[in-house]
Amino acid sequence: MNITTDSVQEVWHNLDDPGSYEWWYFDAEDEAQGLSIVFIWFAGFAFSPYYISHYEEWKSRVRQDRPHPGNYAGFSCQLYENGQEILNFIKEGRDGLFDSVFPDIGARFEGNSFSYDRSQDLYRLTVDFDFPARHKRVRGTFSFRPRHRFDFRYDNDGNAVSGHRLQWLLSVPKADVEGEIVIEGLPTGARRDIRFGGSGYHDHNLGTLPMYESIDRWYWGRAFSDRYDLVYYVIFLRGGNSIPLSVMMLNDNESGLQTVLEDVSFSEEHFTRGMFSPSHGKTLRLQNGRFSVEVRHQDVLDAGPFYLRYASRLSVNVDGKQLQDVRGISEFLNPEALQSRVMRFFTASRIWRNGESSVMYNGYNFFKHQIDWLNRKIF
Repeated sequence: MNITTDSVQEVWHNLDDPGSYEWWYFDAEDEAQGLSIVFIWFAGFAFSPYYISHYEEWKSRVRQDRPHPGNYAGFSCQLYENGQEILNFIKEGRDGLFDSVFPDIGARFEGNSFSYDRSQDLYRLTVDFDFPARHKRVRGTFSFRPRHRFDFRYDNDGNAVSGHRLQWLLSVPKADVEGEIVIEGLPTGARRDIRFGGSGYHDHNLGTLPMYESIDRWYWGRAFSDRYDLVYYVIFLRGGNSIPLSVMMLNDNESGLQTVLEDVSFSEEHFTRGMFSPSHGKTLRLQNGRFSVEVRHQDVLDAGPFYLRYASRLSVNVDGKQLQDVRGISEFLNPEALQSRVMRFFTASRIWRNGESSVMYNGYNFFKHQIDWLNRKIF
């Protein structure tokens, strides 16, 4: 397992091992308007039921053709307003829909792209997609300007599966975000223009095996406040002991002092699960000496058989001084469900596979569109 903040690692790695994956993640919140948005570019869509099924069939020799990540690239965009879903778009496709600007930093999936301007230390994002299953068309541009970065490296290949690479790159723990997005209702032509201003985050993940072969589960989260900005990362590696790799990164916005804590004790409490969501702790505690954090998962923003995204509240204690009810975003992942054929069937309801028809996808989106219509939501 590698953790790094080295921006050189943001480039596309062109992985070609069967089951390998790489993604670039951006999120942002506009607290004044109650808006939050997530963009992800995938080179090898780690959560694709199509990719995993191909891998399993190849591994068991039912198929002879190796599953190449280039045939399972993708892009997703989620937009929430006051905790309610406005957009939930995920599309994947075969070779040719994805490319990068290697050796520079950036990637494209169809009309959706991001790039990094090193001279201005600025990320530019463009979204441009049709969402026919929900009768929508979406266009927008965003800029992410880093406020600060960390300088940290951790390499523990001794705990990894032999020959396997697993890496988390924390690129931008906090950014100033500006943008605009236009959502049109089709065929009515109804339109909503949203101007966005707030704070954001960006990281990058990659692995050379399917996630369920290397990871048992992970928790991740970030929180911004006037005094402190926090990022935490907790991962239980498959085949390891029960003690996770836990890291906290804290930026003091008053002094500019940055603290990275590796030897972090971790506990999880108040376990819960849903019919289609994995068992996980609703309360987390992380501590290292004079630093401690309590995370309370509250409002579910997104949920699935292997993944949950929460609006969370955190209590941060530094040298006995406590900040209460700091707002944050948290995620939980347990990739075990990716092995289940039944869960893959339900996961397919969320993913538009380019060039393939899916009864589950069409049915799910028809139902969601009717709910939107009943609520008179044109966006």
